[in-house]
Amino acid sequence: MAVAAADESIAGSSFVHTNTVADRRSRDQPVDTAAGSGSIRHPIVLYVLVNENATDIERYDLIIVGSGSGNSIPEYLADWKIALVERGMFGGTCLNVGCIPSKMFVLPADRAVDARNSEKLGIDTRFNGADWGAIRDRVFGRIDPIADGGRDYRATGTPNVTLIEGTALFVGEKLLDVEGRTITAPNILVAAGARPVTPPIPGLVETGFHTSDSIMRLDDLPERLGIIGGGFIAVEMGHVFSGLGSEVTLFNRSNGLLRDFDREIAERFTAVFGERVDLRLGHVPTRVARRDDGRIAINAGGDVVVVDELLVATGREPNSDLLDVEAAGLECHHHGTVVVDDTMATTVPGIWAIGDVANSYQLKHLANAEASVAFWNIAHPDDIRSQSYKAVPSAVFSNPQVASVGLTEEQAIEAGLTISIGRRDYAGTAYGWALVDETSFAKVIVDTATGLFVGAHIIGPQAATLIQPIIQAMELDTPAAEVARSVFYIHPALTEVVENAILDALVEPDPERVVPPASADDVDPTAPDAGMEPGIVRSARV
Repeated sequence: MAVAAADESIAGSSFVHTNTVADRRSRDQPVDTAAGSGSIRHPIVLYVLVNENATDIERYDLIIVGSGSGNSIPEYLADWKIALVERGMFGGTCLNVGCIPSKMFVLPADRAVDARNSEKLGIDTRFNGADWGAIRDRVFGRIDPIADGGRDYRATGTPNVTLIEGTALFVGEKLLDVEGRTITAPNILVAAGARPVTPPIPGLVETGFHTSDSIMRLDDLPERLGIIGGGFIAVEMGHVFSGLGSEVTLFNRSNGLLRDFDREIAERFTAVFGERVDLRLGHVPTRVARRDDGRIAINAGGDVVVVDELLVATGREPNSDLLDVEAAGLECHHHGTVVVDDTMATTVPGIWAIGDVANSYQLKHLANAEASVAFWNIAHPDDIRSQSYKAVPSAVFSNPQVASVGLTEEQAIEAGLTISIGRRDYAGTAYGWALVDETSFAKVIVDTATGLFVGAHIIGPQAATLIQPIIQAMELDTPAAEVARSVFYIHPALTEVVENAILDALVEPDPERVVPPASADDVDPTAPDAGMEPGIVRSARV
């Protein structure tokens, strides 16, 4: 590559508008404002001269940027020459710092919480502490070899795939620079993921803090942990550390947690979670500082809270800017995600995008589905497939657990739908009695005009599992009445919570149906169904 003036014209070559490769790569690095730092900053604009016929450009059939869901390369591409580019840990966010390790920490935290609260079951158990090092080493002793093995496999075990490690930068429509190597392909799949957001809190950067990328690899369990944020990462890690013995203080701008969830679910979660975690809601820290003793002082709402470690979990932003996708002509939404259609095609033919860099869901199961669609469409241009977003579910593996799919009640009302809400407390089922559960419930939303589900929300044990029948029904357009009445629900399994929530939502329920009471105290001893167990319904199958 050579650098030329903007008005220069050379036959057989093309100019690419840029601020120099070094400048754009520095966007995710600390900026050195001192003279002679070696990085040309705005407003100086140069043009990188790319000779498209140059012999030093590496040419492939397909370039994949990102080794998370982008690494799910199908067998039908075995004869394609593929470049796989990765700038960080091989395997992506989910495997290394996200879904998988976090849930491996959540499980022992759940057990610790259960041990503290067994008295209601008539047994005497205690939580005597956690061996943080043993838990951490078990988790990453399983994960790290998988990531290392995946990297080695792509580096040496797949002859048609070339692993290129480094940050990819677009320098043209289908030209990428990776640490000085220029690569090109007729098809490019952008699967570069997202990264944690750093909020503009005075003193935060200078003090130092953890994100979800580093908090699970702490050397020791902190005595006091501060968390800034109120979304799923904040409440999952808040559960992990409070469950295992840390004193956790959580700061959030909103007056509740999980604000994007159904309001009734979010309010219940905030109330239950607040029994174990010190919630400082409605305030953002105004300053963070490192004390002489090494601890961290957090100023918020007129108070100063001192902690040993600080986790910042205020959201994630797509990595589109790190790739300078605009240099390739790609369009982005205002929040940075690459614009794609339901075939995963971007606004530039031949360039595709999936996962966290291309949608706001930030869910691994969706990224995997999008990857499957994108790979198929890249290889089969005459048989294009589309990705459905009709019933994309999510779950929060905190304590209590939360699961959701479709519209919230508030969104359904705002959309002008005529809806029926069905609700069932865990306490209204036999297994809920066994759990001695007094706070959990399932909620379903049915469009009365169509009889179809438009949303479902569950808070409580096994929520992420219990919601699955609703996900399937929404995707397959199965009427709510059929889901409730045309299949068996094992008695006395917890799935009866879902069954009875659906029955409660039906506009014209079976006249012979008996809705079980919310609790044993509500049983009318003179009623004909007084002797029935909760969860049993008469003539439910039609």
